[in-house]
Amino acid sequence: MKLKALFLGMGMLCSFSSFAATELRYGLEAEYPPFESRNASGELEGFDIDLGNAICKAAALKCSWVETSFDALIPGLTAKKYDAINSAMNITDQRRKSIDFTQPVYRIPSQLVGKEGAGMEATPEGLKGKTIGVLQGSIQETYAKEHWEKQGVTVVSYKDQNMAWSDLLNGRIDASLVMSAAGQAGFLSKPQGKGFGFIGKPVSDDTILGSGIGFGLRKGDEATKQQLDAAIDKVRADGTIKTLAEKYFPGIDVSVSAK
Repeated sequence: MKLKALFLGMGMLCSFSSFAATELRYGLEAEYPPFESRNASGELEGFDIDLGNAICKAAALKCSWVETSFDALIPGLTAKKYDAINSAMNITDQRRKSIDFTQPVYRIPSQLVGKEGAGMEATPEGLKGKTIGVLQGSIQETYAKEHWEKQGVTVVSYKDQNMAWSDLLNGRIDASLVMSAAGQAGFLSKPQGKGFGFIGKPVSDDTILGSGIGFGLRKGDEATKQQLDAAIDKVRADGTIKTLAEKYFPGIDVSVSAK
């Protein structure tokens, strides 16, 4: 009986220790400003970086960051290279097959960026004969392949968004489908973005584009989900998310339902 009680006690201690984590390792792809990138000093910066630090503070956790390509984020999470994905990843039914998510934290529309006056529209007919660049592993890639590539539009996938911008400037692609905030801050607001703009209205498909952006979690990791969901509630209630959105995405409504 004493031995049984000892094992039960150890099990309860392990369960409590698992729940009361003191460190959180974020996985991210750091080539997608203004969400996450490295500045001239080599330091990580952006909306998701500030948000991640605020979440850790609210949850009394120590943050660390692990970088990889966007399409390798989910495999890296399931391989336990980090504890949560914090890289502007939209919550979709397709991704839920592999991982779990926290509640949605924010939402950003997806829009096409191309040459002003090029006569394009964000439709299969309006993109006939055109080549569209997308980030590999993104919902924008899924959308473009489903809605445009099947209608004869050429879709090219890139390991990081900067490669797509470079090819857009060099004329190798005609436009790139991105989250609007990334298009504005990462390209249009920079000198090289002169003469380019958003093409049409944001694209729409809730099944592919998801219900908002949250932190990706390993299947069944309820302890981390509870910690992060509680912290998200705190930073939403104290206005942190709104303040960060106004700093990085001026003029864009990023709000989602709390649950």
